[in-house]
Amino acid sequence: MTDFLYLVPIALGLGLAGLAAFMWAMRSGQYDDLDGAAERILLDDDKPLRK
Repeated sequence: MTDFLYLVPIALGLGLAGLAAFMWAMRSGQYDDLDGAAERILLDDDKPLRK
């Protein structure tokens, strides 16, 4: 039972750290262009390799 006294604050701390990381990612624009990279790889023309 005394283990809960250690595990509950650790779990809450990790949850708050995850929430803070998510909020930072939202504010810094990490999720602004979700489809850009997927479309860019399809629309990008590669230069042919020379032998």
